[in-house]
Amino acid sequence: MPRYYRILLFCTVLAFFSVLYVFSQLASSLETEGGFSERRAQRSNSRSDISGHKVKKVPGNEGPSEKDRNGRYTVDKPGSVAQEVSRVEPMHLAVAACGSRLEETLTMLKSAVLFSSKPLQFHIFAEEELHSGFTEALESWPATFQTKFNYSMYPITFPSENAKEWKKLFKPCASQRLFLPLLLKHVDSLLYVDTDILFLQPVDEIWNFLSEFNSSQLAGMAPEHEEPRIGWYNRFARHPYYGKTGVNSGVMLMNMSRIRAKHFKNDMTSVPLLWGEMLMPLLQKYKLNITWGDQDLLNIIFHHNPEGLFVFPCQWNYRPDHCIYGSNCAAAEQHGVFVLHGNRGVYHNDKQPAFRAIYEAIQQYPFGGDPVGTLLQPLEEMLQDASHTYCGRVSHLFTKRLRQSIGHLQAGSQRRA
Repeated sequence: MPRYYRILLFCTVLAFFSVLYVFSQLASSLETEGGFSERRAQRSNSRSDISGHKVKKVPGNEGPSEKDRNGRYTVDKPGSVAQEVSRVEPMHLAVAACGSRLEETLTMLKSAVLFSSKPLQFHIFAEEELHSGFTEALESWPATFQTKFNYSMYPITFPSENAKEWKKLFKPCASQRLFLPLLLKHVDSLLYVDTDILFLQPVDEIWNFLSEFNSSQLAGMAPEHEEPRIGWYNRFARHPYYGKTGVNSGVMLMNMSRIRAKHFKNDMTSVPLLWGEMLMPLLQKYKLNITWGDQDLLNIIFHHNPEGLFVFPCQWNYRPDHCIYGSNCAAAEQHGVFVLHGNRGVYHNDKQPAFRAIYEAIQQYPFGGDPVGTLLQPLEEMLQDASHTYCGRVSHLFTKRLRQSIGHLQAGSQRRA
């Protein structure tokens, strides 16, 4: 019997130490797993900062701004559109700014904010040295106007293997618009405009064209010219272009979900290509034959895919070409100018004083001021000094729609009061 007790005692001790060993291994395993989780969280946190965008502290908020699915920070002001996005879907407006275009871009954004009814989401692609200027200016606008928009800042971004080639194509930053569907993957639809655009009526009106797209249309642009006798593409282009006179890309409405999904016909291969697959081969084929950079590439694309383009009338992209040789935009003569495009640098020189007058009137208008006394009347006085030019002689086309927009702005102010 004592032998059996000894055996039982030995087994009990062995079982006890076995249990201790199992618990020891389990504890070690849990500790190791916890350490991995912590390191993984640290890696995740460091990864969130790779984009180079700073976390912006928002007055009145406990922490940093919300980070979106693309890994960049948006600026969410108290009472801003971003905080109300669940109730009202904003209109997305994109622009690319380089060099000395800061003030011109801010004036464009100001014209959008002044007259629009629906909230706006600005996507501002700019050289890094311009970011602080945009932030300081937009944050200084009165709170009543800041509640009408939200904005996100991005660096100028091209595919790394061809970045220099894309950036030097035509003007710096101009080719950025080609890559917006690939960069803003969370955005369904977007209005891209050049920095030298001014809205003389609410952005809402051009945004509504999206609902008029048929099932195959994925972008909207205006013709480059109305009059073929003075058209550039039909006289000088050494590449395919859309329609009779080509299209101008300074105002481009995009259904980006459709752009990302479509396989485009092209003259490089018999196989239709996705948007991202097509851009670089297209540039390589035509880079010695294009004059207007990315606009020429868009003309080539829609030459081969005309069913994808919605063409809106010239008053939605009214340029000096429509009046320097005499008025040749019949739609503007009937309805007025809706969107002004001051290309050729006319906002900053004396060649087209009518265009410069409109730019300076909007730039100098004080937020919240009497829109008639401090915007419309000074503008009409400046336009009188431009009557010696062809564009100055049709200055009533510039103020016709603007007058209506100002009337709606006043009515809205009275309702809020």
